[in-house]
Parts: sequence; structure tokens; C-alpha cells
Amino acid sequence: MKRLFKIYNSLSFRLIFWVGLILMISISTWAYYNIKYQKKRAIENMVAEADRLGKTIKLGTHYAMMLNSREDITQIIKNIGQQKEIENVRIYNKEGDIKFSNNTGELDQTTNIKDEACYICHRSELPMITVSLKKRTRIFASPKGHRLMGIISPIYNELNCSTAPCHVHPEAKKVLGLVDTVISLEETDREILTYEKGIIGLALFLFLGTSAIIGVFLLRFVNRPIKKLIKGTHRIGQGEYDYEFEIERDDDLGHLAQAINEMGKETGEKQDELNKQRDEYQNLFEQAPCYITVQDRDFKLLRYNHEFAGRFDPQPGDYCYHVYKNRSERCEHCPVVRTFEDGEPHFSEEAGVGKDGIPSYWVVRTSPIKNSKGDVVAAMEMSVDVTHTKILEKEVEKSEAKYRTIFNTIPNPVFVVDCKNLEILDCNDSVSAVHGFSKEALLETPFVNLFEESERTHYSSEIKTANVLNQVRLLRKDGNIIYVNIRVSSSEYLGKEVLLVTTSDITMRLMAEQQLIQASKMATLGEMSTGVAHELNQPLSVIKTASTFLNKKVRKKERIKDDILETLTAEIDSHVDRAEKIIKHMREFGRKADVKKGKIEVNESLNRALEIFIQQLKLREINVVKDLDDNLPLILADANRLEQVFINLLINARDAIEDRWKKEDHRGERKKQISLKSRAENGKVKIEIEDTGTGIPKSVLDRIFEPFFTTKTVGQGTGLGLSISYGIVKDYDGTIKVETGENEGTKFIISFPALEKN
Repeated sequence: MKRLFKIYNSLSFRLIFWVGLILMISISTWAYYNIKYQKKRAIENMVAEADRLGKTIKLGTHYAMMLNSREDITQIIKNIGQQKEIENVRIYNKEGDIKFSNNTGELDQTTNIKDEACYICHRSELPMITVSLKKRTRIFASPKGHRLMGIISPIYNELNCSTAPCHVHPEAKKVLGLVDTVISLEETDREILTYEKGIIGLALFLFLGTSAIIGVFLLRFVNRPIKKLIKGTHRIGQGEYDYEFEIERDDDLGHLAQAINEMGKETGEKQDELNKQRDEYQNLFEQAPCYITVQDRDFKLLRYNHEFAGRFDPQPGDYCYHVYKNRSERCEHCPVVRTFEDGEPHFSEEAGVGKDGIPSYWVVRTSPIKNSKGDVVAAMEMSVDVTHTKILEKEVEKSEAKYRTIFNTIPNPVFVVDCKNLEILDCNDSVSAVHGFSKEALLETPFVNLFEESERTHYSSEIKTANVLNQVRLLRKDGNIIYVNIRVSSSEYLGKEVLLVTTSDITMRLMAEQQLIQASKMATLGEMSTGVAHELNQPLSVIKTASTFLNKKVRKKERIKDDILETLTAEIDSHVDRAEKIIKHMREFGRKADVKKGKIEVNESLNRALEIFIQQLKLREINVVKDLDDNLPLILADANRLEQVFINLLINARDAIEDRWKKEDHRGERKKQISLKSRAENGKVKIEIEDTGTGIPKSVLDRIFEPFFTTKTVGQGTGLGLSISYGIVKDYDGTIKVETGENEGTKFIISFPALEKN
């Protein structure tokens, strides 16, 4: 039975069955309609023959009827009735009496009007005169068992009949009688039966022959290759991906076999790749540095990786909540529950005490596992142990609180400033004491608002690029100016790049320095008093001489010539201007300098320093040699303070030269000389002041810029000149260096950053 069922389900059987069925239906239909057509044609031919026979009998007996020769009519009918196919030939009169017949026993018998032969015309109350051939034809069974066919042919009244002298029929009578011809269909039926058998036999032959050919073709060219394909496909399905079909045909099945061979190879390659990926994913699953579990809806562990097994040592049939937290029921807020409810991934942070009794923290991520219908059948939970991170976070919180305390208690104001817009993001408590603003008032405001309005644009770029800004003027809340040094460093704050800006209030120190510088100025003015007095004495002498001359002329009442008077007044005016200039210069030098920077010309400050000091040098026969570059770029500084630097260096040069010439007789050797030189070099403005004095001993060279350090004798120096000069140069981002040798003179080299020319 199983074999039959297998055959029934085979493609070949179904093809043979359905093709055979279609073929059988087609041939049967053809045979049926062919037989039907032939039978119809045969009957039609017989009807036509019988009708012609009836007409022949009428024509044959026409002449005898006109002569009323009954013997001739009877003989004609008998002769015709002797033919094999003719069963009966009868002639009926109008009343239905058989007047002539080949069967003499029927003569003069009257036929019932309801008989089949008569009923054709007498079915209505008035007999029909004209009837179609089909209606005049009848087929009925013979007592001998074969079929008979009878045709009624009416005998109409003719003109010859109604006017003939032999026997007169009224002209109104249309039908005089009829000829009934009965023909045997035995031979015709036999021929039809033979034809039917032939047609049926031919149909069976065609059906069986065609079916056999199709069956052999299907078995040979379809069934066998399909069996090979099925066998090979099963072997490929069992994993023999290198199996090849031996079907060398250039048709669809051959192409199909080739395609399946290629599919097997590709499937093998894909399977190898899938196996490799499966092994990789399995390895990733097992070796992942986190805890991975697969749970069902009851939170039972279906699978877990090596990391989870090593950490929790789960037992078969264990539950998630029991393994993780040693609980007897699921957690109140479980991401796995939400994943089963909505089929979406979920995230949570979990804390608990593990089986080892140690508090633990996990970051949990869940993901649904769905079947082919899209139903969630399991959930994968991946947990990362963040216990160490949580402990560190708590430590960081403690450290942050500690450093926040330190941040707020730093005595200097500290600002956390946004790198891009310089907005103050945070600041410590010292801001209120130094700047006068509350912390809340400064937050989310630009840091440059602390500067004077005219300087905000400049310092906006400076703060972003510089690390140190010295002696910067800032505005307090009360409008007073304070001086600060600013230190800027990059940092990170709440995930943003920021600048840490620390301001150190140097207002008091700067005031003290200013007082010290001012005292140094006063000391310098004291040292220059002799030279200044001599400088003022010359214009006063000229004025005195001119005034005495004028006074004498006035007392003598002598007239003064116009040209002499003009000369005297001009001399008096020029020397008054000179004296005024000296006094003004002294007053300007002696005033308290501003710490604000401006664009200045170095040569101008150097010449002014030399101008106020040149008379002293002349009195000591010290020659001054100048080599100044007239095209120097400008620098940022204060002219008054820079002039003080140059005067301090000139005083030191003067004293060094004087000291050397006091110790030895240097006539014929080097001259008493101070050289002044300025130049621009590599973006710097450099000034060199060189003397031919005693030089600086190497033993004290490292201390010359220390406050109150001096190599001069007591009462000849304060020890502040070089220290103050060093501080002023540093305030303007400059440098000061010394090149010296004992008894070889000293050279001070000062450099400042040059401003770019617009």
C-alpha cells in the first residue's frame, strides 16, 4: 500500500495519469462526435434513398394509374418490393385503405388514422397537405429484431387526373393517396456498428499508443532524472554538499541538475561560512566579558555563558533571581518582564547581594528572542558587573566633594570658563571677596565683562591663546580698579572643554612696588641733582648776563640798539624754554608712572633718558656713542617706566666707568665710553647698553637682580636699580641679559616683543 501511495504521489504517475486522462477525453470526444456524425449521415442517406425510391414508385406507377391499370401497378410494386432492403411498399387511398402492396395479404385493409404512418398528416382536425421529409420519416423496430425506416410520399391530384375520362377526381381534392415505403436498416445498422467498433478501436489504439509513448518518454527522460535529482538532493540535504549529479543533458533537467550542483557547492560554502560564524558567535557568547543568560517566561535559565557560570555557579533548572540575588521570587522591577510584555529591548541598573554575600551592581540589557511567527519565546539578558565602577564612583563623589571644598577655599578667585564664548560656568567663593560680585551674579556671564569696556575685545583673544597675563586691570563691582595676574589652563568640566582662569590680586603688591619705584626715582633724581643744577645753571647764567646788561643800560638811560635787544630777548626766551624743558622733564620723570601699557617708540625713551643724564656724563668726560635704528617697530610698555630702566642702566654704567678710572691710571688705553644700540631682530626689539667699566665679578653675577643687592660702597647705592629694572622689563614681556667680564666692561641686552606694523 505504501508503495502504491508512493507511486500515486510520484510526478511521473501524475503526468501519465493527467496526460492520459486528457488524451482519453480528447479521443473519446472525437470518437463520439465522429460516430454520431457518421450515423447521422448514414440515416440521412437512407432517408434520401427511401424518399427517392418513393418518388420512383410514384413515377413508375404514374402511367398505369392514369390508365387505371391495376395489374401493372401491382406488378411494378411487387418487382420493386423484391429488392433486399425493401420490406414493404404500399399505396393508400384517401380513406386509408391499402390498394396496392408487395404483400398481397395487406390489400384492402384499412389503416387506423392514429397509426404512425397516418398520424403524421392527420394529427390535426384538417389533414395536412404538405409535410417535411423529416416529419414524413419514421424509424421503428421490426418483429425480426432489426430496425425499419418508413417514408410516406403523398400522391397529389393533378390536372390530368381531374380531367381524364378514365376516372374523374374532383379538382378540390388535393391528396389522392400516399406511397408508404418501408426499408430495412439492418445492413446500415451493421455498417454503423462496424464503423463504431473501428472508431472505438482506433481511439483505444491512439490512447494506449500515445499513453505508452508518453509513459516511456516520461520514465526515460523525466522519471529517472527526477529520481536522480531527488536522491542527490537528499544527499545534499544530508550534508554531502560536494555531491554532483551525473546528468549530461542539454535540456531543462540538465540545466536543473547543473543548477543544483552549483547550489550544493554554494550551500556547502555558505554552510562552512555559517559554521564558522556559528563557532565565532558561540565563542563570543562563551568568552564575552559579561554575564549572558537566556531565560524563558518563568525566568528559568535556558542557557548561559562561561563568564556567568564561573561567577555564579548556577545549577540545572535554576532561576535568574535566585542565582543573581539569592531571592525566592522575581524582582519587582525586572527588564525581562517588560521584554516579554512588549517584545522590545530594555535597560536597567540592578543592585543586590550575591551568593558570596558581597554587594554587587550590574548594568542590565535585555533583548527578545522570537520564533518564526514573531512570538517572544525567550529573552536574552546581558549584564555587566559594574561593582568596581560603582565603588570608584562613590570614591569619586567623595573626592569631588573634597576638591569642591578645596576649590571653594582657595584664596585666589578661580573661574571655570567656556572655551568658545568665555562664559563663566562656575567659580569659587573667593570671587566675592576679591571682585565684589556674588557667585550667582557671575554665572552664565562673559568673563571679559570684568575688564574695562575698551579692553574687552583685546582680552577675549588673549585669554583663549595665552597662559599668563600679568598686571591686568579688572573692574570690581564697586567700580574700583584692581590689578591681577591671570593664569589660564585647559581642562574639562561636565564633558566640555573649559579654561581654568585664576586671578591673583596684586594691587597691594603693585602699589608697594610703585612706591618703591617712586623712591628709586627720587633717589635717581637726587643722584642727578648736580648735573641738573649745572644744566639749569647755564640758561640762568645767560639770562643773568642779559638781564644785567639790560639793567645797566636802563640805569644809564642809554638807548639799546634794536638788533642787540632782539638778540638778548631771543637768548633769554630760548634759555627760559630750555630751563622749562629740563624742569618739565624732571617733573614727568619724578611723577608716579601708570602701569597701563601703550604703544611706544623705544628710541624716544632712550633719548629722553640720555637727555636728562647727558650733562652728568659730560662732566665726567664720558663719551656716548649711539647706533639707533630709526625704523624700529613699536612695543607695548609705559614710556615713563621704560625711561627709568634706561636711566638706572646709565647710572650703573657711569659708576662702573668712574670706579675703574679711580682705581688705575688708564690714560692711553680704552676711553670712558657708553655705547647705545637698538635694532629689530626675529620679531623682537633689542636695546644694548654697553660700558667700559670694571665689569661684574662672576661670583656675584647671579645676584645682581636681587633687591637690595649692590657691589657699591655703603651710601653710594640702594641695590634697587637693577631689581626694579628687571621687574619693569618682565612686566612688558621682555627679557634682560648681561654679558660681562671682570675689568672688561658690561653689556646689558634688553628685548621686547615687537608689534606687527598695520
